[in-house]
Amino acid sequence: MAPTHKILTTPAPGTEIKPWKYTEEQQAQITALREYAHTLLLPESDPYHKWELRWLTKPDTIPRYMRAAKWKLEDGKKRIKGTLEWRREYKPDLIPPDEVKIEAETGKIIINGFDRDGRPIIHMRPDRENTEHTPRQLRHLVWCLERTKDLMPPGVESCVILIDYSKTTLRTNPSISVARKVLHILQNHYVETLGRGVVVNLPTLLSFFYKGISPFLDPVTRDKIRFNPNLFDLIPKEHLYKEFGGEFDYEFDFDSYWEQICSACKIAPDGTRIEDSPATATSEHESGDSTPATLVDNQDQSPEGLSKEVEAVVNAPPAEQAAPIS
Repeated sequence: MAPTHKILTTPAPGTEIKPWKYTEEQQAQITALREYAHTLLLPESDPYHKWELRWLTKPDTIPRYMRAAKWKLEDGKKRIKGTLEWRREYKPDLIPPDEVKIEAETGKIIINGFDRDGRPIIHMRPDRENTEHTPRQLRHLVWCLERTKDLMPPGVESCVILIDYSKTTLRTNPSISVARKVLHILQNHYVETLGRGVVVNLPTLLSFFYKGISPFLDPVTRDKIRFNPNLFDLIPKEHLYKEFGGEFDYEFDFDSYWEQICSACKIAPDGTRIEDSPATATSEHESGDSTPATLVDNQDQSPEGLSKEVEAVVNAPPAEQAAPIS
């Protein structure tokens, strides 16, 4: 491939989505948690109600929380109640792009490409740090997590975080206190969203960093992290950066990247979603799609090139619409 500024927002052709399958007992627990969660919903008069409902009714939300709770209903209730309260305060799905734009200018966090299981990849380059530690840095990371949710094809509910330490120094590496805050958000409010953590080119000098955060990693998260794995086993060559031996010769250009990611995820300047044109809305109405245009969700749209199995996932009952973590 020739050098390009174009990011990859759909999985490689032929990608197979592997749906979860639940037992009748597990499905009953999912239903019970869903019923409980709906009793916690904000009243319709609250401006955030439609966004809370949008998140709560996504096919993957309730199953993820039950799996995270290891099928203990009371723990699942506690977890989802905590996240609902956090989302009402933080409003992660409504962060305006301009609020976090400066954090993306150097390409320290880029959403680009998919792994072999159709999971979006978040590329992190700590050496490109360009700001002092502020709450905005965490807001930017959360904004990126929300965008990976937008880009996940039907049946996929997790992402890959690939951290490249090739040029990182002690000065640019995040502190352990910052890492703890990131882990808290990821492990408590984006449960089962990390499908794989990949760390490459970690210098011996920085190995202490992972020893320092290890006590704060729950066993499930720890098991998902791989150091210097064979990337060809995880990422198709056409989605693997050329610098890692792949065929994807991506060159970061901020303006191009920012326009593409906001467009692909339909993010409006105020953080809401861009409405479809009247023609598109009419077409969807005629086809039986009753999703409000202002709440368009890319998860409902099958990207080109996916295998026929994706269609089966879309049409499957809720019990089969979540993707396993490998």
